[in-house]
Amino acid sequence: MVLAPLFLGVPILLGLVWMWGTQGYQQLVSYKVSSDLVTAHEYFAHMHQTLAVDIAALAGSQRLSRAMAAPGGAALDSYLDEARRQAGLDFLYLLDTQGTLRGAVMPRHHPSARRSDWPVVRKALAGEAATAIDVFDAEHLAAIDPALRQRARLSLVPTPNAAPDERLEETRGLLIHAAIPVRDEGGQLVAVLEGGVLLNGNSDMVDRINAIIYREGTLPLGSRGTATLFLGDTRIATNVRLFEGERALGTRASRAVRDHVLQEGKVWLDTAFVVNDYYVSGYEPVIDSFGKRVGMLYVGFLEAPFSAAMQGAMFTLFAVFVSVSVAGCVLSLRWARSIFKPLEQVGATIDRIGAGDAEARVGPVASQDEIGQLAAAFDGLLDNLAARRAELQRWGDELDRKVAERTLELQEANATLEQARRHLAMTEKLAAIGELTAGVAHEINNPVAVIQGNLDVMKEILGPAAEPVREEIRLIHEQTHRIWLIVTKLLQFARPGEFAGYTEGVDPNTLIADCLVLTRHNLERRNIDVHVDAAATCRVEVNASELQQVLINLIVNAIQAMPDGGSLRLHIRDWEEDGRTVGATMEVCDTGQGIAAEDLSRIFDPFFTTKKGSGTGLGLSISYTIVERYGGRISVASQPGQGACFTVHLRSEARYADAPTAPGFTARWIETGPRS
Repeated sequence: MVLAPLFLGVPILLGLVWMWGTQGYQQLVSYKVSSDLVTAHEYFAHMHQTLAVDIAALAGSQRLSRAMAAPGGAALDSYLDEARRQAGLDFLYLLDTQGTLRGAVMPRHHPSARRSDWPVVRKALAGEAATAIDVFDAEHLAAIDPALRQRARLSLVPTPNAAPDERLEETRGLLIHAAIPVRDEGGQLVAVLEGGVLLNGNSDMVDRINAIIYREGTLPLGSRGTATLFLGDTRIATNVRLFEGERALGTRASRAVRDHVLQEGKVWLDTAFVVNDYYVSGYEPVIDSFGKRVGMLYVGFLEAPFSAAMQGAMFTLFAVFVSVSVAGCVLSLRWARSIFKPLEQVGATIDRIGAGDAEARVGPVASQDEIGQLAAAFDGLLDNLAARRAELQRWGDELDRKVAERTLELQEANATLEQARRHLAMTEKLAAIGELTAGVAHEINNPVAVIQGNLDVMKEILGPAAEPVREEIRLIHEQTHRIWLIVTKLLQFARPGEFAGYTEGVDPNTLIADCLVLTRHNLERRNIDVHVDAAATCRVEVNASELQQVLINLIVNAIQAMPDGGSLRLHIRDWEEDGRTVGATMEVCDTGQGIAAEDLSRIFDPFFTTKKGSGTGLGLSISYTIVERYGGRISVASQPGQGACFTVHLRSEARYADAPTAPGFTARWIETGPRS
């Protein structure tokens, strides 16, 4: 009975572990190679699109129009050859509206001169741009350029597990084939521009795919990733190696892969034999413009390191299980013998007591462990049962007394806890004040950066006369004064009614121009394009310095959201309500990474920031408070990856607010309550 769980449970558990581990390993590597194959497919499709865009640019160029209009064909042939070389194409043809070649590029009687036989050309003749993968035979390649035929020529290398093939070499070429309609100024089709790139031997393409998918650190345990492009089942572009670093060009895929992908048209996501070893592989068919499966796109990584690691882990786990099971058997048998015999004695004593023998006792037992102690304690329990009954009453009285004492202690503890809660609330207030103090340093950074930027400008252009930088000098003085004003910002945030500055009618168009001058250095350094649409016709009642603080804060945030450059759009226009102009709106929009949806509702909360490691989270909260103070509002619209747009509404006649209006501030104040 003791050993049955071990003899039955351990083998079942080991079998389940092996099954689940193997299944999990297969799912993991299949998911990995499936993801890699999707990435390779997207990059391959991107190459198609890039080629189409390049040829479309040539089709719409004025130089092509002039070359087509020039008498004779010399100018056209010269332009097509130059354009082909500049675009990196292997051929570039101009066809008339019947699909006939123009220019001296190929004998008209040559079979390959009938360009309208290709589906991409037929689509272009119908007015639709088209790009696809196509296979050109050796004669076609030679008619285009004898060098292309030589580039495509590839000796077949005998490969284990590959299907038999009587050919000794591959002479066909796999190309990205594109045709773009050429239209005149009236939009009428006048010609078709056809071009292509030979993929045979294109090592740069597969190396780039491999670098994107299998960058350093993505394949641990010594594995390595590979990428390949097949024509049929023959590798025509690959970074799989044979020996001495030579690429495995001319080797062929295994018969199983060829049948699964090329004949059945399915995607292969499994282990496959690749040249000289087994790889976790992903193959997908490459379809030409006629809808035929003409090749395969492959990515994969060496399986042996992963398989060895998985098997090693499994065998180690099995060894541990077996060792523990053997030790458990020995210990279980000894433990069972020491337990069962004393338990039999205890059971017999219980039966005698149940039969009415009050003097029955277990007596001495050989076991000195917990079971032996239990037997002795059982005897002592029987001896002391009567005395214990009397003690139970005394213990009940003592328990009542202790309950009363504990109740009093609990009341005292509750009072202490209430004091601690109040103290914690005060501590939170003090912590908030400390964070607000940190906000002062945050707000000072902006004007200090502006001062430094303008000083740099002055150092660059200062000469015998300071006239060219007079405006910068004036701005530096204004910002120095603004640094002094920032010290009051925390009190402004808490009690805006007491610390509101002098208000006046401010022209938002002029103020936004000043803000751009103040942030010009940072904009130029980040290579950010600025687009200003200042169309407001009315002034707004506000403190000019505070409004400048809000706009500079929004502009600086937009700059920080575009570390690699981008576009900043500033749109100032009238704010209308019920057909009447009541103020002005100022939009600050960037093309940065945007704001996550879950952060939008908290973006104006005090101390909330998405700048990990920097920022105090007070900039937008203070800006919100300033705008609300004058009866305006500030809002944000954003989608991740599409930038953010902040909109400030201010009135021509301010509507003053006397309490803090930043989101969440009032709720926090009411919840904790003021403390004296």
